[in-house]
Amino acid sequence: MTEAPLVLHVIHHLVIGGMENGLINLINRMPESRFRHAIACIEDYSDFRQRLVRRDVEVFALHRSKVGIWGLRRELFHLCRRLRPRIVHSRNMSGLDALFPASLAGVRRVHGEHGWDVNDLNGAKWKPALMRRMHSPLVDHYITVSKQFERYLIERIGISESRITQIYNGVDTERFTPVRERKLDVLPPGFVDENSVVIGTVARIQPVKDHETLVRAFAALLQRRSEVSDRLRLAIVGDGPLLPKLRLLVDSLGIAKRTWLPGAVSNVPDVMRSLDLFVLPSLSEGISNTILEAMASGLPVIATSAGGNIELLQDGQTGRLFPPGDVQTLVKLLKEYVADPLLCQSHAHMARQRALEKFGLDRMIRRYQAVYEQLC
Repeated sequence: MTEAPLVLHVIHHLVIGGMENGLINLINRMPESRFRHAIACIEDYSDFRQRLVRRDVEVFALHRSKVGIWGLRRELFHLCRRLRPRIVHSRNMSGLDALFPASLAGVRRVHGEHGWDVNDLNGAKWKPALMRRMHSPLVDHYITVSKQFERYLIERIGISESRITQIYNGVDTERFTPVRERKLDVLPPGFVDENSVVIGTVARIQPVKDHETLVRAFAALLQRRSEVSDRLRLAIVGDGPLLPKLRLLVDSLGIAKRTWLPGAVSNVPDVMRSLDLFVLPSLSEGISNTILEAMASGLPVIATSAGGNIELLQDGQTGRLFPPGDVQTLVKLLKEYVADPLLCQSHAHMARQRALEKFGLDRMIRRYQAVYEQLC
C-alpha cells in the first residue's frame, strides 16, 4: 500500500494560540488516508502539542534564537532530506526562513499568511513587505485566512491572484455549541449567580490583543451606576506576558472582585457557555478563532473593526464593531447589550447561524486538502 504524502508544517512556536489551534484542528480532522503530517517549530513547542490526536505526527524544535538563521536553515534542509515531505507549509514571517531550504531540497512550498503583529498592525511597514517580496519566488502557492490579506499580497507584494487561495478559519460547531442555561459552575464559587451578566473574552494576554481597553471600558460601565451594574462581571481568560500587568490594572481600578483572570484554561467551550457577551478588543487580527468559537457558542460579539473581524461579524446582526482602542464607544455598546436582553438573544441566534453556514471546520479542512492535492 502506498504511503500517504507528508506535509511538513513550519510555525514559530507550537503553543496556545489561534493559528496554532487551527493547525491542530487541521491535522486532527484531515483524513489520515490522504496526508501524513509533521511540525517543525522555528523556536520550540509546549504541552499544547498533546492536543494532537494522531500519534504519527512528529514535532521538532529548531531553536533559531540559539542556532542562528543559517543553523536553522541547515537543520530544515536536513529535515526535508530525511523526512522527504511532499509539501512544506510555512506560516507568517518566521516561516519565510523555511522556503529556501525546502526549495533546495526539492520540496513544493505553500506559505500561509495569518495576520500582522503589534509592530506592523496594518502591513504598512516597508521591511516586512520587502522580506515577503524577496521570498515570493520561492513560494509555489499562498493561503491567506482573510480577504484583507489576499488584497495585501496582490496590491503590496505583487503576487498574482492565481497563486493565492483564501480560506477562512473553521470552528468545530459541535464542540462549541449553545446551551439552554449558562454553565455557572465553570466560574469561581460565589463569583456569579443566576442574575449576573458575564462579559468575557478568551485570548492570549499580549499587546496586540489590547485587553486594557476592555478592562477600562468595564470599569467605566460600573461607574455609571445603572440598575444592573451590581450584576456585571468580567471574565478574561488566557495567559501571556502582560497578565501580571493586567492584574495590577484591575486592582488599581477597584474592580478585582468583579473580574476573573484565571490564566490559561483547558475547558474553553465551557467558558464560552458561561458568558452572556463576548468582546475582542484587538488592535489587529487575521481571522480570529475565538470570535468564531463565540459565535458558534451562540454569543453576541463585540469586536474591533480590525483586520478580518469585519469579514466575520455582520455589524448590527451578529454583534457590533468599534474602532480599536476606543474605550467610550465600547462602553456605549456594552451598555446597549446589558440593557436589552432581547438584543442579546437576537444577535446570539444570528451569530450561531452564521457560524454554521459560513465557518464550519469541515469546510476549512476540505479547502486545505484541495490545495495540497493540487500541489501533489
